[in-house]
Amino acid sequence: MKLSHFVTAVVLSAVSAFAFAGEIKPYDQASVDKLAAEGKPVVIVVHASWCPVCKAQAPVQSELLKEPVNKDVTMFVVDFDRDKWLLRKYNVTMQSTMIGFKGKDEVSRSVGDTTHDGIESLILKTHAS
Repeated sequence: MKLSHFVTAVVLSAVSAFAFAGEIKPYDQASVDKLAAEGKPVVIVVHASWCPVCKAQAPVQSELLKEPVNKDVTMFVVDFDRDKWLLRKYNVTMQSTMIGFKGKDEVSRSVGDTTHDGIESLILKTHAS
């Protein structure tokens, strides 16, 4: 009986962790506009599949969005090689760029940061009071 209680607790814990997770999605202009109009926190990530810095950023970004404090953050991934119009729109010249928005306002930007603390700081600025 104790084992079944343990298994139930582990499953409920895992499910609740996902309920508090922020989201990572491919870039979608309509969704970005909707979240901005609602004043929601958004992070735009400019990623290239061949970029080692981008590959180093990805697990840190994913880990941070699982934290309850970031449950309302939505991260949109822009493909550096395909989405040239978005690079112009957001004034981006390099892959591995991250841009944080609180509603319609840009509140943080970094290029090439792979550190937990640096990426966390950028994300936290999107929903700071």
